[in-house]
Amino acid sequence: MITLASFERKIRRAAVAIGALIAGAFSFTHSAVAAPLPLFPFFMTPPMQVEPSPYMQSPQVEDERPAIEQPARFKRQIVNYPTREAPGTIIVDTPNTYLYYVLGNGQAIRYGIGVGRDGFTWSGVQTVTRKAEWPAWTPPAEMIARQPYLPRHMAGGPGNPLGARAMYLGGTIYRIHGTNMPETIGTQVSSGCIRLTNQDVSDLYSRVTVGTKVIVLPMDRRADSASGKRG
Repeated sequence: MITLASFERKIRRAAVAIGALIAGAFSFTHSAVAAPLPLFPFFMTPPMQVEPSPYMQSPQVEDERPAIEQPARFKRQIVNYPTREAPGTIIVDTPNTYLYYVLGNGQAIRYGIGVGRDGFTWSGVQTVTRKAEWPAWTPPAEMIARQPYLPRHMAGGPGNPLGARAMYLGGTIYRIHGTNMPETIGTQVSSGCIRLTNQDVSDLYSRVTVGTKVIVLPMDRRADSASGKRG
């Protein structure tokens, strides 16, 4: 038989148990708020925080546009070329639109070139007085007088008419330079400068030093004479 006293003792024990349960739940909740669970389970590694690398401007490189397929005769190649000129000399064969870099022992590297249009060709002997990579372009006053729409100055780069490299000839306004119009190789198109593709002018530039002798032949003469004479 359950007496009143035993019933009251059971009620008190139940109350104590409920109180302990509520206290434990409160303690767990408070701990969870104070120290939140990690976002990643213990068996997973949080992703690494990678600091973005500071922006660095890439140095300008060769023009990466697709190369125009040149006729075989205008492709850079080593050819037989008897001449009395010393190795390292540049000979510009204006009428045949070739440039020869003399190697010696009867050989030369032959490049296809573009030359001055009618009325703008010239001839003579000069030396390379300066070299420049991705040169800026400041059209001379004579050119601006003929073509007033030209820019007064253009920074170097793939869009610049001087192309990837330039070699300046003596105290003249003429240069051996690259071009952003490779389709003009083999034609008479310039105002007197000698132009090569960017790939070819970069190759020539790597071989040429300041002081290199440059012979530019007139339109009515040939540079590939078997006698090795320029006259």
